[in-house]
Amino acid sequence: MPHTPARQRTRVPRKQVEETSPASPRHRGLAARRPKVQLSGGPYGDKDLLRIAESVIRKADREHPADAVLREELKSKRDLSRADGSRISRAVFAFYRWQGWLSDTKDAFTRVAKAVEFAERFAQDPACVSDKEIVARALPAWVNEVMDVTPAWARSLQAEPTLWLRAHRGTGEIVAKKLGATPFGPGALSDTLEYRGAQDLFRTPEFHAGEFELQDLSSQAVGWICRPQPGETWWDACAGEGGKLLHLSDLMQNKGLIWASDRAAWRLEKLKRRAGRAKVFNYRTAPWDGSPKPPTKTRFHGVLLDAPCSGVGTWQRNPHARWTTTAQDVAELGRLQQQLLAHASTAVKPGGKLIYSVCTLTRAETIEVANAFTQQFPEFEPLPINNPLEPAQPPSPTLWLWPQTHRCNGMFIAAWLRK
Repeated sequence: MPHTPARQRTRVPRKQVEETSPASPRHRGLAARRPKVQLSGGPYGDKDLLRIAESVIRKADREHPADAVLREELKSKRDLSRADGSRISRAVFAFYRWQGWLSDTKDAFTRVAKAVEFAERFAQDPACVSDKEIVARALPAWVNEVMDVTPAWARSLQAEPTLWLRAHRGTGEIVAKKLGATPFGPGALSDTLEYRGAQDLFRTPEFHAGEFELQDLSSQAVGWICRPQPGETWWDACAGEGGKLLHLSDLMQNKGLIWASDRAAWRLEKLKRRAGRAKVFNYRTAPWDGSPKPPTKTRFHGVLLDAPCSGVGTWQRNPHARWTTTAQDVAELGRLQQQLLAHASTAVKPGGKLIYSVCTLTRAETIEVANAFTQQFPEFEPLPINNPLEPAQPPSPTLWLWPQTHRCNGMFIAAWLRK
């Protein structure tokens, strides 16, 4: 199941920005000292690229997410270079990141151009915008009602995200050399790679050979916290297109069995194609609509419920969603998540683990869901988990990952053990 608002059922897919405030008269907001926009070095001129970006923005709405519209638009421009396609993408996402600064400009083309200038200005000098202005303009007002908004988090949303890859177990350093990527850390963390290059990774021979996956660091953290063992049986209850399932299989050394379910058959078909490329074979698929009856009578060593959510944690990578998600979505999804967690928990065997994850940061979808489940199901005891990105932290049954701290999507994870 995807991580998007209740009425928008498509999965959406960082640099940490120093928190500062204006220190001298030269810092007078984004309107001051704007650099000249330079997008293209190819056959398309700068204005041509901005026009294409404008077209994407004009077509995008709640039912047609900007990233999906963008993919179709770029696909239709067969003579567009990869570099120009990247520039158009950055212009589109800059528009939604800086939309709160563009209300005084009526002409759509000018608004896109201004957004690009704002993005370049902020990248060069984050202090050009005060904390107060960032919090007030970068987000819709309702967000303050559903979570604690800090200037550090709001600033992180205005920067371009880090691109994370996951190589197969033990192959990280080899893949890193091939792609020019950087391992995240020593040991097992060396299979997590940060990529800063410009090549189209989907066209690389390494991708087609299944040597790596594009997977955000926070999503990889979910797999590490699950810690499935070879030979165990797991259920990925809301598997979507299979990103976390592929990681679970890799951690299990392709041994044991993973059941993958989703309410949408087309997502499970994509999962099968991804699994084939990644050479993952220890899984079965079955539809599940979230009803009280699981898709199999099997009782599992572990159940992962990566539940549908508002996707607030992805707003750095998917800025369009800031302006299409509503407080009503958050409330509706919180109720749905509690229901799904209750239904999925019935498939956990005694001594088994239940892992709940959502790429959102709102109270109603995170800690309130976890607390309600703990109170309602005493046969499950909270399971302290370590933060794989900050191993020195003491274990806790709930874990928050924040973009400004970890350079990844925002994520909440909770864990229980069935008595």
